[in-house]
Amino acid sequence: MKLRSVNISGIKNLEFNGRMVKSGIDKKPVEGSVKLLKEGLVGDKQADLSVHGGLDKAVYVYSVEHYIYWQEKLDVKKLPYGQFGENFTVESMEDKTVLIGDIYRVGRALLQVTQPRVPCFKLGIRMNDPMFPARFLKSGRYGFYLRVLEEGSIEAGDPIELIEKSPSAMSVWEIMQIMHTASKSNRNDIMKALAIQSLSADWRGEFEQKLSSLS
Repeated sequence: MKLRSVNISGIKNLEFNGRMVKSGIDKKPVEGSVKLLKEGLVGDKQADLSVHGGLDKAVYVYSVEHYIYWQEKLDVKKLPYGQFGENFTVESMEDKTVLIGDIYRVGRALLQVTQPRVPCFKLGIRMNDPMFPARFLKSGRYGFYLRVLEEGSIEAGDPIELIEKSPSAMSVWEIMQIMHTASKSNRNDIMKALAIQSLSADWRGEFEQKLSSLS
């Protein structure tokens, strides 16, 4: 596993339905060492803090294997790293193998997987396709968020080391399926998801609401 690119952005104006919206999705690769704090990468910004950023979503990760898929689907020779709004473009870390709660060492930082990514409409603006967020979800290639357990410097090219495998045995891909198919038939799956101590607070709240609605 390897960190292929570190991507950050400031807040920019994007045009949407004849109006301007602020977003930090326009991530660009940066060279050299970057400090990673509990809140995220130094120099990286999010416009809507109600849905982006925070301690449980300090870093968004997307794999180069997903890039290969989208380049074929979109008939594009090369998509630039950061295209999907990710902070880390990584190698060999796909949604079906990465577990919620896994802990990784990247550079001098220690990080933990917290939840999958659910895209908002701004990804559609980024891809110049308002229907792209739906395509993104349907693809099953979500990427995932990390919380920072130990701050430290990171840079493109750093190896990624699995320090601790989560006992949850629930992958990023699997927990997304449970979130979107919650029903009485998978009540036990919801309870299994809630048992994951490292799950983000937002997703824990959503699962608790779903469980309550099934009672």
